[in-house]
Amino acid sequence: MDCPPLINLPRRVLESLKISTEDVVQSIEHLLRGRMCEQVWNAPKAVVQPPDGRYMMAALCASDDPALMAVKTLILNPANRASGRPAINALITLLDSRSGWPVAVMDGNWITAVRTAGLSAVAARRLARPDAAVAAFIGCGVQAHSHLEALADLFPLREIRAFGRGEKNREALCRAAERRGLQAVGAMTAREAVSEADIVVTSVTFTPDVVPFLDARWLKPGVFAAITDHAAPWVAESLTAFDRIVVDDVEQERRMPTPLVDPALVAGDLTGLVGGTIAGRDHPDERTAFIFRGLALGDLALSALAYQRAVAAGAGIEMER
Repeated sequence: MDCPPLINLPRRVLESLKISTEDVVQSIEHLLRGRMCEQVWNAPKAVVQPPDGRYMMAALCASDDPALMAVKTLILNPANRASGRPAINALITLLDSRSGWPVAVMDGNWITAVRTAGLSAVAARRLARPDAAVAAFIGCGVQAHSHLEALADLFPLREIRAFGRGEKNREALCRAAERRGLQAVGAMTAREAVSEADIVVTSVTFTPDVVPFLDARWLKPGVFAAITDHAAPWVAESLTAFDRIVVDDVEQERRMPTPLVDPALVAGDLTGLVGGTIAGRDHPDERTAFIFRGLALGDLALSALAYQRAVAAGAGIEMER
């Protein structure tokens, strides 16, 4: 029996596939609907946190449509910055979910950045105001850039406000916004950045010693917040200012030793939001938030899409087994 080759998809190949925000959103939504009819299975993260500040994680999701399984392994090490390496590094392996035949390995850093923004975009479509014009970014690294691209594709943005520890990163994000025709403002304080924003994205690097400095009570009515950093920089008691909070996966949250947010504040998860079992925004002045620790389903959605595009285009590097 002929079996498909095992291919390597490095970052340069993944970027060449020209996968759009709409492509990513549709792929994620397809798997979320498949999950509701038991064609997709998402396992909670397995996490190891050594006492030196590293964060080690493995996640897996499998589907019958497409018939693929993705496993992501990831390590976050803030000490990498001192040697010029990315703080987060990841690898994704893709197997045929029926035969178990390995079909691809690919750069997990690119997949993580794009799929995280894609998950936020799925939530934003239902929780943000459609006329959102001002976006604030707290943290100006990789996730800020991927979220800028996704949000600018989906909303009529005219301005961004950026706040982060590194001036170089902040300036780079502002330049990226200006290349898209947006006005860009480097904020002097976090409060200045978020207080008049329609959409807020927080992507502060997760470390055990983060001191909360963001207060949800600063946010104006009608705001939507995409909180990608375990809500670590947010003052926990201020989160009651949100009228509706959605997490990525309530089952995963139940199994975690420390919840992202008080479970009493959670309206539901992304599967319920897409499936219509929980409401999205139902009033223009609601303050809404999507708080998430990462969903393996998003990794599968994007890696499966990338694999299918690469095979169709004859892209990728064939590997010996």
